[in-house]
Amino acid sequence: MIEIIGRVDQTTPPTLLPLAGGEVRAGFPSPADDYLEGELDLVAHLVRHPSATYYLRARGESMQGIGIYDGDLLIVDRSLDPRPGHVVIMSIDGELTCKRLGSIGGQPCLIAENPAFAPIPLTGHECQVWGIVTHNIHALIPGVGR
Repeated sequence: MIEIIGRVDQTTPPTLLPLAGGEVRAGFPSPADDYLEGELDLVAHLVRHPSATYYLRARGESMQGIGIYDGDLLIVDRSLDPRPGHVVIMSIDGELTCKRLGSIGGQPCLIAENPAFAPIPLTGHECQVWGIVTHNIHALIPGVGR
């Protein structure tokens, strides 16, 4: 299940947030840099084609294997051509779903990233690609975010 949130508002002025210089290690700790590199507009950083981009909220557990969890915010670009391996938003017989585009036995299908969900064959169904998921945003602290 997918919850449609909306499109990118191109009239909203950018929200600039401080961007710390240097990098943060996800392994052994290192001293932090004491300066700012500049400012970052997250929309400009995450959205390449604003007029073709919209936001969706993921629902369900079928894509947990690649880190898309129930309630995550997905950034979807309609201007990109879907290719095998892309995570797509697709309408199948009128119902939206988020899965990885692939094939099994040479037949196109949508593949979940959770072994509890069977692949969905595309042959014999009315299918329409709504876009490619370019980014996934989820809170690391439960209840933080909207």
